[in-house]
Amino acid sequence: MTKRLLLGLLSLLLLYGFIEAWPLLRGPGLAVTAPADHASVETGIVQITGGTTYVSVLTLNGAPLLYDQNGDFSSTMTFPKGSSILTFRAADRFGRTTTITRTIFVP
Repeated sequence: MTKRLLLGLLSLLLLYGFIEAWPLLRGPGLAVTAPADHASVETGIVQITGGTTYVSVLTLNGAPLLYDQNGDFSSTMTFPKGSSILTFRAADRFGRTTTITRTIFVP
């Protein structure tokens, strides 16, 4: 009886530990809400917004992009006429990365 109780308790503790550690095991989360992929921007001024989870470094085309304590980021950038590729890269403290690419066009 005692062995079964201890085994059940140990199983519950392992399950709880796995559930709590899952976000860290999953890696960084990255969502870009604006601009949409293949967006056409008449003025060349682009509002960039999105959110992150479990991120230690966030970059846009290799340059650091600041985010708040909730993981939300927002920036306004100006692009020249033609096509531009935006590469968002999020990395966690364990070195795992997530990348999202957006293409915009300024006529």
